[in-house]
Amino acid sequence: MTVTAEDLTRQATEFLASHDPKTTDSLEFLRARFDAGLAWIHFPAGLGGQNAPRALQSVVDAVFTDAGAPDNNPRRIGIGLGMAAPTILAFGTPEQRERFLRPLWTGEEVWCQLFSEPGAGSDLAALGTRAVRDGDDWIVTGQKVWTSGAHESQWAILVTRTDPDVPKHQGMTYFLCDMTAPGVEVRPLRQITGEAEFNEVFLTDVRIPDTQRLGAVGEGWKVAQTTLMNERVAIGGHVQPREGGLIGIVARTWRERPELRTPELRDRLVQRWVEAETLRLAGTRLRQQLAVGAPGPEGSAMKVAFSELNQALTGLEVELLGEEGLAYDDWTFRRPAIVDFNGREAGYRYLRAKGNSIEGGTSEILRNIIAERVLGLPSEPRVDKDVAWKDLPR
Repeated sequence: MTVTAEDLTRQATEFLASHDPKTTDSLEFLRARFDAGLAWIHFPAGLGGQNAPRALQSVVDAVFTDAGAPDNNPRRIGIGLGMAAPTILAFGTPEQRERFLRPLWTGEEVWCQLFSEPGAGSDLAALGTRAVRDGDDWIVTGQKVWTSGAHESQWAILVTRTDPDVPKHQGMTYFLCDMTAPGVEVRPLRQITGEAEFNEVFLTDVRIPDTQRLGAVGEGWKVAQTTLMNERVAIGGHVQPREGGLIGIVARTWRERPELRTPELRDRLVQRWVEAETLRLAGTRLRQQLAVGAPGPEGSAMKVAFSELNQALTGLEVELLGEEGLAYDDWTFRRPAIVDFNGREAGYRYLRAKGNSIEGGTSEILRNIIAERVLGLPSEPRVDKDVAWKDLPR
């Protein structure tokens, strides 16, 4: 039986009648909402959903928002929601889904991503973090880098090298790693903004039970592709209202500060506004595609466009403000849990946007994906495709 918008509205209304958000503890409210199948409505029954069409999620969210209900702070747990959860749903055992999805959605457990390494960033399949079988456990040793939020995370999605004797894409295995386990060390990486939202993570003889392996041994690349496709949609495919995000900030400055205007800056602002609106509409279409299937390579195009637009807008804002735009006096060392573009000054936005074309897949790698998987162009020559990982130059 297909669940309709009317069904979901009725369910959400009845739920609110028995769980008053004004008197119910926030965590208990979120747990109950998950158990009622009103969290991810497209997830299976018993796992926060009811196999409903994904496109109807906004119907449920609107009812809860209008009632002033607590949310799960999605910006804080974005990696868990956008990357870990769909991967666990796709490849996890029934026990793994039961164990991890509920506390992930309620925000009780924060997740991070242990993928990139100092020698394997854009070429993720070149990673060298080793996992060696030891009875019912795996012993993991290596280093990861650029790990957002690792300092606040209880769990991580982790890709390792389990067989160095086969080509690099074939010898990888995916795990769910307890960030509080002995041997896990998180060190801050200070950025150009002065903050340290990123980290490097050292894994020294970390013992991971085989029950925390996600997918089959040697199929880590396949599992990781599900994560990466969802990551790029999560970063670049967020649907903003018209003049939402950075374009709204720049446009507001233009309207409120007429003394800053020049014809040349006006032309550039109009061009950026058109690009932002085009991206917004493309994001809406991508979300509609997601409603009827899994994310594909189109998310890579959205992520590239998002990165370039953010950098162009922050540069335009700094130029529009002149000397005032260069002001950035908060170099305090901080460990933020989220990236806040809206609540900071223009100088911060300009500096932080430089990372947009690196995080979540570099623009160069994403252009290769677009060329090969969307446009159908010939692949670049890959001389290491059939070479055992241990024989690759490093």
